[in-house]
Parts: sequence; C-alpha cells; structure tokens
Amino acid sequence: MALNIKPIADRVVIEAAPAEEKTASGIYIPDTAKEKPQSGVVVAVGNGKVDEPMTVKVGDQVLYGKYSGTEITYEGKEYLIMKESDIYAVI
Repeated sequence: MALNIKPIADRVVIEAAPAEEKTASGIYIPDTAKEKPQSGVVVAVGNGKVDEPMTVKVGDQVLYGKYSGTEITYEGKEYLIMKESDIYAVI
C-alpha cells in the first residue's frame, strides 16, 4: 500500500521501529516505561530545496534524534515527519 502523504521541501515521513517489548533478561516493559525508538524506515520523501537535493530515499533505514520530528497518525498507523537534517545516519 502506497502512503498518500507527500512531504514538502526537505521533509521526510518515517515509520518508526517498534519499541522494545522486553529486556534482554526477559522482563516485560510496561507501555509507560518504553523508550521512544530512534530508528525507522523512510516511507515518503519531499522534493528537497532548490540548492539542496534530498540524499535519503524511500526504503532507507535511518537513525534520528530522540526528540526529532512531529508524530502523526494516518490511517491507523503512526509516523514521524521531520526535516532531513534531523536524520543522523542511514543504516
């Protein structure tokens, strides 16, 4: 299913990786204590700025800052919209 969100300029839409459900030792983590994931997959990319073309593409696995982006819910799924400059690395 294609995502019907088209980011503008240097923005990207990212589907965040799921939060950890349990620790390495097997203890389950409650929803209130789960850490916000800092990685995800790019699902939509803007056209970039006139003098700055986009360097990430749809399908790239990326790492981003803990407090980066704006959370949105679209058709029951959660996404982040952020500037490309908020992405630290492509995995």
